[in-house]
Amino acid sequence: MNLEYFYRQLYHWWEQNKRELPWRDTEDGYRIWLSEIILQQTRVQQGMEYYMRFINRWPDVEALAQADEQEVLREWQGLGYYSRARNLHKAARQMVEKGTPSGPLSRGERVIFPQTYDELRALPGVGDYTAGAIASFAYNLPYPAMDGNVYRVVARLTDCSEAFDTTAGKKLFHQKIEQLLDREQPRLFNSAIMEFGALYCTPSLTDSETGACVCERCVIKEVCEGYQHHTAELLPVRKPRPQLKDRYLNYTIYLSEQDGEICTLIHQRTAKDIWQHLWEFVLEESENHVLALHKGTPYVDINHVLSHQRLHARFAICRTDRLPQIEGTRCVRLSELDAYGLSRLTLKALDQLRATAGF
Repeated sequence: MNLEYFYRQLYHWWEQNKRELPWRDTEDGYRIWLSEIILQQTRVQQGMEYYMRFINRWPDVEALAQADEQEVLREWQGLGYYSRARNLHKAARQMVEKGTPSGPLSRGERVIFPQTYDELRALPGVGDYTAGAIASFAYNLPYPAMDGNVYRVVARLTDCSEAFDTTAGKKLFHQKIEQLLDREQPRLFNSAIMEFGALYCTPSLTDSETGACVCERCVIKEVCEGYQHHTAELLPVRKPRPQLKDRYLNYTIYLSEQDGEICTLIHQRTAKDIWQHLWEFVLEESENHVLALHKGTPYVDINHVLSHQRLHARFAICRTDRLPQIEGTRCVRLSELDAYGLSRLTLKALDQLRATAGF
Protein backbone atom coordinates (compact mmCIF):
# COMPACT_ATOMS: atom_id res chain seq x y z
CA MET A 1 0.00 0.00 0.00
CA ASN A 2 1.09 3.55 -0.74
CA LEU A 3 1.06 4.79 2.86
CA GLU A 4 1.88 8.41 2.00
CA TYR A 5 -1.17 8.56 -0.27
CA PHE A 6 -3.31 6.83 2.35
CA TYR A 7 -2.28 9.25 5.11
CA ARG A 8 -2.74 12.29 2.89
CA GLN A 9 -6.25 11.29 1.84
CA LEU A 10 -7.31 10.17 5.32
CA TYR A 11 -6.02 13.32 7.06
CA HIS A 12 -7.64 15.59 4.51
CA TRP A 13 -10.96 13.81 5.09
CA TRP A 14 -10.46 14.19 8.86
CA GLU A 15 -9.89 17.93 8.64
CA GLN A 16 -13.05 18.34 6.59
CA ASN A 17 -15.36 16.04 8.60
CA LYS A 18 -14.19 15.62 12.21
CA ARG A 19 -16.68 16.23 15.00
CA GLU A 20 -15.96 18.78 17.70
CA LEU A 21 -15.88 16.70 20.88
CA PRO A 22 -14.74 17.97 24.32
CA TRP A 23 -12.14 15.25 24.89
CA ARG A 24 -10.43 16.17 21.62
CA ASP A 25 -9.50 19.61 22.92
CA THR A 26 -7.23 18.25 25.62
CA GLU A 27 -4.08 16.22 26.16
CA ASP A 28 -5.00 15.63 29.80
CA GLY A 29 -4.59 11.89 30.41
CA TYR A 30 -7.33 11.85 33.05
CA ARG A 31 -9.95 13.39 30.78
CA ILE A 32 -9.01 11.19 27.84
CA TRP A 33 -9.08 8.09 30.05
CA LEU A 34 -12.51 9.09 31.37
CA SER A 35 -13.88 9.60 27.85
CA GLU A 36 -12.52 6.27 26.62
CA ILE A 37 -14.05 4.32 29.51
CA ILE A 38 -17.42 6.03 29.05
CA LEU A 39 -17.42 5.45 25.28
CA GLN A 40 -16.91 1.70 25.61
CA GLN A 41 -20.26 0.18 24.51
CA THR A 42 -21.77 3.69 24.40
CA ARG A 43 -22.74 6.02 21.56
CA VAL A 44 -20.89 9.34 21.43
CA GLN A 45 -24.02 11.47 21.84
CA GLN A 46 -25.09 9.64 24.97
CA GLY A 47 -21.53 9.41 26.30
CA MET A 48 -20.93 13.16 26.00
CA GLU A 49 -23.64 13.92 28.56
CA TYR A 50 -22.05 11.54 31.07
CA TYR A 51 -18.54 12.80 30.32
CA MET A 52 -19.53 16.41 31.08
CA ARG A 53 -21.34 15.29 34.22
CA PHE A 54 -18.28 13.42 35.52
CA ILE A 55 -15.84 16.21 34.62
CA ASN A 56 -17.97 18.83 36.33
CA ARG A 57 -18.31 16.75 39.48
CA TRP A 58 -14.86 15.13 39.57
CA PRO A 59 -12.44 17.27 37.51
CA ASP A 60 -9.34 15.24 38.39
CA VAL A 61 -8.16 11.86 39.67
CA GLU A 62 -7.97 13.03 43.27
CA ALA A 63 -11.60 14.15 43.28
CA LEU A 64 -12.82 10.90 41.73
CA ALA A 65 -10.81 8.84 44.21
CA GLN A 66 -12.42 10.65 47.14
CA ALA A 67 -15.94 9.85 45.90
CA ASP A 68 -17.96 7.02 47.38
CA GLU A 69 -18.49 4.10 44.99
CA GLN A 70 -22.27 4.52 45.26
CA GLU A 71 -21.91 8.14 44.12
CA VAL A 72 -20.00 6.99 41.04
CA LEU A 73 -22.51 4.24 40.26
CA ARG A 74 -25.35 6.72 40.66
CA GLU A 75 -23.77 9.12 38.14
CA TRP A 76 -23.20 6.15 35.81
CA GLN A 77 -26.85 5.12 36.10
CA GLY A 78 -28.36 4.38 32.69
CA LEU A 79 -25.07 3.67 30.87
CA GLY A 80 -25.02 -0.05 31.62
CA TYR A 81 -21.94 -2.29 31.92
CA TYR A 82 -21.45 -1.05 35.48
CA SER A 83 -18.13 -2.86 35.90
CA ARG A 84 -16.70 0.06 33.90
CA ALA A 85 -17.72 2.50 36.64
CA ARG A 86 -16.40 0.27 39.42
CA ASN A 87 -13.06 -0.15 37.65
CA LEU A 88 -12.88 3.59 36.96
CA HIS A 89 -13.28 4.35 40.64
CA LYS A 90 -10.91 1.55 41.67
CA ALA A 91 -8.22 2.81 39.28
CA ALA A 92 -8.53 6.39 40.60
CA ARG A 93 -8.06 5.18 44.16
CA GLN A 94 -5.07 3.07 43.15
CA MET A 95 -3.43 6.07 41.48
CA VAL A 96 -3.92 8.23 44.58
CA GLU A 97 -2.64 5.48 46.88
CA LYS A 98 0.42 5.01 44.70
CA GLY A 99 0.99 8.77 44.61
CA THR A 100 4.08 9.89 42.72
CA PRO A 101 7.32 8.09 41.82
CA SER A 102 8.78 9.42 45.08
CA GLY A 103 6.01 7.93 47.20
CA PRO A 104 2.55 8.73 48.61
CA LEU A 105 1.08 12.17 48.04
CA SER A 106 1.86 14.89 50.54
CA ARG A 107 -0.44 17.84 51.12
CA GLY A 108 -0.91 19.87 47.92
CA GLU A 109 0.73 17.28 45.64
CA ARG A 110 -1.10 16.05 42.55
CA VAL A 111 -1.26 12.56 41.08
CA ILE A 112 0.97 12.05 38.05
CA PHE A 113 -1.33 10.28 35.61
CA PRO A 114 0.31 7.17 34.03
CA GLN A 115 2.36 8.22 31.00
CA THR A 116 3.50 4.92 29.46
CA TYR A 117 1.54 2.21 27.70
CA ASP A 118 2.47 -0.42 30.31
CA GLU A 119 1.41 1.81 33.20
CA LEU A 120 -1.89 2.56 31.48
CA ARG A 121 -2.47 -1.09 30.62
CA ALA A 122 -2.05 -2.00 34.31
CA LEU A 123 -5.03 0.14 35.39
CA PRO A 124 -8.21 -1.79 36.26
CA GLY A 125 -10.59 -1.87 33.31
CA VAL A 126 -7.97 -0.76 30.76
CA GLY A 127 -7.31 -3.17 27.92
CA ASP A 128 -5.06 -2.99 24.87
CA TYR A 129 -7.35 -0.65 22.95
CA THR A 130 -7.91 1.82 25.79
CA ALA A 131 -4.21 1.89 26.72
CA GLY A 132 -3.27 2.55 23.09
CA ALA A 133 -5.91 5.26 22.75
CA ILE A 134 -4.79 7.14 25.87
CA ALA A 135 -1.08 6.72 25.04
CA SER A 136 -1.56 8.18 21.56
CA PHE A 137 -4.15 10.87 22.29
CA ALA A 138 -2.56 12.18 25.50
CA TYR A 139 1.14 11.63 24.80
CA ASN A 140 1.37 11.05 21.03
CA LEU A 141 3.02 7.67 21.61
CA PRO A 142 3.12 5.25 18.63
CA TYR A 143 0.43 2.78 19.70
CA PRO A 144 -2.66 1.84 17.67
CA ALA A 145 -6.17 2.28 19.05
CA MET A 146 -8.20 -0.65 17.75
CA ASP A 147 -11.88 -0.06 18.45
CA GLY A 148 -14.73 -1.63 16.47
CA ASN A 149 -14.65 1.14 13.88
CA VAL A 150 -10.95 0.60 13.22
CA TYR A 151 -11.35 -3.18 12.94
CA ARG A 152 -13.96 -2.56 10.24
CA VAL A 153 -11.80 -0.11 8.28
CA VAL A 154 -8.73 -2.36 8.47
CA ALA A 155 -10.73 -5.44 7.46
CA ARG A 156 -11.95 -3.65 4.32
CA LEU A 157 -8.65 -1.94 3.54
CA THR A 158 -6.78 -5.24 3.62
CA ASP A 159 -9.65 -7.52 2.47
CA CYS A 160 -9.22 -9.60 5.62
CA SER A 161 -11.88 -12.28 6.13
CA GLU A 162 -10.46 -13.54 9.44
CA ALA A 163 -12.97 -13.14 12.30
CA PHE A 164 -11.62 -10.12 14.19
CA ASP A 165 -13.11 -11.13 17.56
CA THR A 166 -11.13 -14.37 17.94
CA THR A 167 -7.70 -14.73 19.52
CA ALA A 168 -6.08 -15.45 16.15
CA GLY A 169 -8.05 -12.65 14.49
CA LYS A 170 -7.04 -10.04 17.07
CA LYS A 171 -3.40 -11.00 16.65
CA LEU A 172 -3.64 -10.73 12.85
CA PHE A 173 -5.45 -7.39 12.94
CA HIS A 174 -2.92 -6.01 15.40
CA GLN A 175 -0.15 -6.89 12.96
CA LYS A 176 -2.04 -5.15 10.16
CA ILE A 177 -2.68 -1.95 12.11
CA GLU A 178 0.96 -1.86 13.23
CA GLN A 179 1.92 -1.85 9.54
CA LEU A 180 -0.54 0.98 8.80
CA LEU A 181 0.22 3.14 11.87
CA ASP A 182 1.71 6.55 11.21
CA ARG A 183 4.47 6.50 13.82
CA GLU A 184 5.32 10.15 13.29
CA GLN A 185 1.74 11.27 13.96
CA PRO A 186 0.00 8.52 15.96
CA ARG A 187 -2.43 10.94 17.62
CA LEU A 188 -3.62 12.21 14.26
CA PHE A 189 -3.68 8.75 12.68
CA ASN A 190 -5.76 7.14 15.43
CA SER A 191 -8.16 10.08 15.57
CA ALA A 192 -8.66 10.09 11.82
CA ILE A 193 -9.09 6.36 11.22
CA MET A 194 -11.49 5.98 14.17
CA GLU A 195 -13.59 8.90 12.94
CA PHE A 196 -13.53 7.58 9.38
CA GLY A 197 -14.96 4.27 10.59
CA ALA A 198 -17.53 5.98 12.79
CA LEU A 199 -18.84 8.42 10.18
CA TYR A 200 -18.05 7.08 6.70
CA CYS A 201 -16.89 3.45 6.55
CA THR A 202 -19.87 2.33 8.63
CA PRO A 203 -21.48 -1.14 8.83
CA SER A 204 -23.87 -0.17 6.04
CA LEU A 205 -22.15 1.02 2.87
CA THR A 206 -25.39 2.29 1.36
CA ASP A 207 -26.07 6.02 1.29
CA SER A 208 -29.37 6.55 3.15
CA GLU A 209 -30.41 9.36 0.81
CA THR A 210 -29.37 8.12 -2.64
CA GLY A 211 -29.17 4.35 -2.12
CA ALA A 212 -25.75 4.32 -3.82
CA CYS A 213 -22.72 2.54 -2.43
CA VAL A 214 -20.52 5.05 -0.55
CA CYS A 215 -17.39 3.17 -1.68
CA GLU A 216 -17.69 4.80 -5.10
CA ARG A 217 -16.84 8.22 -3.67
CA CYS A 218 -14.55 7.06 -0.86
CA VAL A 219 -11.33 9.08 -0.56
CA ILE A 220 -9.20 5.97 0.05
CA LYS A 221 -10.80 3.56 -2.43
CA GLU A 222 -7.62 3.55 -4.56
CA VAL A 223 -5.76 1.71 -1.78
CA CYS A 224 -8.71 -0.32 -0.43
CA GLU A 225 -8.47 -4.02 -1.32
CA GLY A 226 -12.05 -4.62 -0.22
CA TYR A 227 -13.21 -2.09 -2.80
CA GLN A 228 -10.94 -3.53 -5.50
CA HIS A 229 -12.13 -7.09 -4.84
CA HIS A 230 -15.82 -6.14 -4.29
CA THR A 231 -15.83 -7.68 -0.80
CA ALA A 232 -16.10 -4.56 1.39
CA GLU A 233 -19.79 -5.07 2.17
CA LEU A 234 -19.03 -8.57 3.50
CA LEU A 235 -16.45 -7.32 5.99
CA PRO A 236 -15.60 -7.46 8.82
CA VAL A 237 -16.33 -11.05 9.81
CA ARG A 238 -17.41 -11.98 13.34
CA LYS A 239 -17.28 -15.35 15.08
CA PRO A 240 -20.73 -16.95 15.66
CA ARG A 241 -22.48 -15.31 18.58
CA PRO A 242 -23.24 -17.47 21.66
CA GLN A 243 -26.83 -18.41 22.39
CA LEU A 244 -28.46 -16.10 24.90
CA LYS A 245 -29.40 -17.47 28.30
CA ASP A 246 -32.97 -16.69 29.38
CA ARG A 247 -33.57 -15.50 32.96
CA TYR A 248 -36.91 -14.71 34.61
CA LEU A 249 -36.91 -11.97 37.24
CA ASN A 250 -39.91 -11.20 39.43
CA TYR A 251 -39.68 -7.89 41.29
CA THR A 252 -42.10 -6.81 44.00
CA ILE A 253 -42.31 -3.09 44.69
CA TYR A 254 -43.72 -2.88 48.20
CA LEU A 255 -45.33 0.48 48.96
CA SER A 256 -46.40 1.61 52.40
CA GLU A 257 -47.09 5.01 53.92
CA GLN A 258 -44.96 5.84 56.95
CA ASP A 259 -45.09 9.24 58.67
CA GLY A 260 -46.69 10.78 55.61
CA GLU A 261 -44.07 9.38 53.20
CA ILE A 262 -44.43 6.46 50.77
CA CYS A 263 -41.69 3.95 51.52
CA THR A 264 -40.44 0.83 49.77
CA LEU A 265 -37.87 -1.94 50.16
CA ILE A 266 -34.68 -2.28 48.17
CA HIS A 267 -31.59 -4.45 48.44
CA GLN A 268 -28.08 -4.31 47.02
CA ARG A 269 -26.77 -6.94 44.61
CA THR A 270 -23.50 -8.26 46.03
CA ALA A 271 -22.95 -11.53 44.16
CA LYS A 272 -20.63 -11.62 41.14
CA ASP A 273 -23.48 -11.33 38.69
CA ILE A 274 -25.09 -8.64 36.57
CA TRP A 275 -25.44 -5.21 38.22
CA GLN A 276 -23.07 -6.00 41.07
CA HIS A 277 -23.30 -3.34 43.85
CA LEU A 278 -26.43 -1.77 42.33
CA TRP A 279 -29.76 -1.55 44.17
CA GLU A 280 -33.08 -3.11 43.17
CA PHE A 281 -36.51 -4.00 44.51
CA VAL A 282 -37.27 -7.31 46.23
CA LEU A 283 -36.46 -10.05 43.72
CA GLU A 284 -37.49 -13.65 43.19
CA GLU A 285 -35.92 -15.41 40.21
CA SER A 286 -37.92 -18.22 38.60
CA GLU A 287 -36.79 -20.93 36.20
CA ASN A 288 -39.08 -21.01 33.15
CA HIS A 289 -41.40 -17.99 33.18
CA VAL A 290 -42.36 -14.95 35.19
CA LEU A 291 -44.75 -15.67 38.05
CA ALA A 292 -48.50 -15.16 37.83
CA LEU A 293 -50.07 -12.29 39.78
CA HIS A 294 -53.37 -11.75 41.57
CA LYS A 295 -55.98 -10.17 39.32
CA GLY A 296 -55.85 -6.38 39.43
CA THR A 297 -52.22 -6.14 40.55
CA PRO A 298 -50.49 -3.23 38.75
CA TYR A 299 -47.41 -4.47 36.93
CA VAL A 300 -45.17 -3.99 33.93
CA ASP A 301 -43.27 -6.62 31.91
CA ILE A 302 -39.96 -5.72 30.29
CA ASN A 303 -37.59 -7.78 28.17
CA HIS A 304 -33.99 -6.62 28.41
CA VAL A 305 -31.09 -8.06 26.42
CA LEU A 306 -27.53 -8.06 27.75
CA SER A 307 -24.46 -9.38 25.96
CA HIS A 308 -25.06 -13.03 26.94
CA GLN A 309 -28.44 -12.97 28.65
CA ARG A 310 -32.05 -12.22 27.78
CA LEU A 311 -33.93 -10.99 30.83
CA HIS A 312 -37.69 -11.37 31.21
CA ALA A 313 -38.62 -9.11 34.11
CA ARG A 314 -41.94 -8.45 35.81
CA PHE A 315 -42.27 -5.49 38.20
CA ALA A 316 -45.41 -5.71 40.35
CA ILE A 317 -46.69 -3.14 42.85
CA CYS A 318 -47.82 -4.37 46.26
CA ARG A 319 -49.45 -1.74 48.47
CA THR A 320 -49.46 -2.72 52.13
CA ASP A 321 -50.16 -1.20 55.53
CA ARG A 322 -46.77 -2.33 56.83
CA LEU A 323 -43.62 -3.27 54.92
CA PRO A 324 -42.61 -6.91 55.43
CA GLN A 325 -39.44 -7.84 57.29
CA ILE A 326 -37.15 -9.27 54.59
CA GLU A 327 -33.52 -10.00 55.39
CA GLY A 328 -31.01 -7.92 53.46
CA THR A 329 -33.47 -5.20 52.45
CA ARG A 330 -33.45 -1.53 53.30
CA CYS A 331 -36.50 0.65 53.87
CA VAL A 332 -36.24 3.90 51.90
CA ARG A 333 -38.55 6.73 50.98
CA LEU A 334 -39.75 6.47 47.40
CA SER A 335 -38.66 10.07 46.91
CA GLU A 336 -35.08 9.08 47.82
CA LEU A 337 -34.64 6.36 45.19
CA ASP A 338 -32.55 8.71 43.04
CA ALA A 339 -29.87 8.57 45.74
CA TYR A 340 -29.23 4.90 44.94
CA GLY A 341 -27.57 3.39 41.89
CA LEU A 342 -30.25 1.52 39.94
CA SER A 343 -29.95 -0.61 36.83
CA ARG A 344 -31.20 0.59 33.45
CA LEU A 345 -33.88 -2.13 33.61
CA THR A 346 -35.20 -0.78 36.93
CA LEU A 347 -35.18 2.79 35.66
CA LYS A 348 -37.16 1.73 32.58
CA ALA A 349 -39.71 -0.07 34.76
CA LEU A 350 -40.12 2.96 37.02
CA ASP A 351 -40.73 5.21 34.03
CA GLN A 352 -43.45 2.90 32.69
CA LEU A 353 -45.13 2.38 36.06
CA ARG A 354 -45.25 6.11 36.70
CA ALA A 355 -46.98 6.55 33.37
CA THR A 356 -49.46 3.66 33.66
CA ALA A 357 -50.03 2.89 37.35
CA GLY A 358 -49.96 6.29 39.01
CA PHE A 359 -46.77 5.23 40.77
